[in-house]
Amino acid sequence: MTAFALLFTISAIGISETVYLVRKRIASEKPICPIGGGCVTVLTSKYSKIFLVHNDILGLLTYIIIAFVAAFLVIEVQPVFLSIIFLKILVAVASFMSVFLTLLQWRVIHAWCFWCLMSAFTIWIMQIIILFSTRL
Repeated sequence: MTAFALLFTISAIGISETVYLVRKRIASEKPICPIGGGCVTVLTSKYSKIFLVHNDILGLLTYIIIAFVAAFLVIEVQPVFLSIIFLKILVAVASFMSVFLTLLQWRVIHAWCFWCLMSAFTIWIMQIIILFSTRL
């Protein structure tokens, strides 16, 4: 149960990161970029959408789904086994996408977005928890 509670808490951090980016994009405001200065470059690049959906929306939906599944696992809503499998697959796909998007920043866009990297680290921490948790 501790791993699930931790995943829920970390997903709340991810939700707050992506809500900030969504709000800034909708308001047509530049996000604060505390480290580096490439946030606007990355967030307005042609790679900021996948299948016509903004990456921040996809990230927000992913974090929300992870939060719900983790919450259901904390209170042991059945079927637990299927929920664990779904959670593992979702976090693995999100980890892969985070690696891909980080490589895009480095090799193609040549700019670093602080918020994008924070989101990637958040997902990677979730993946590490899943890989090393004995319950999962």
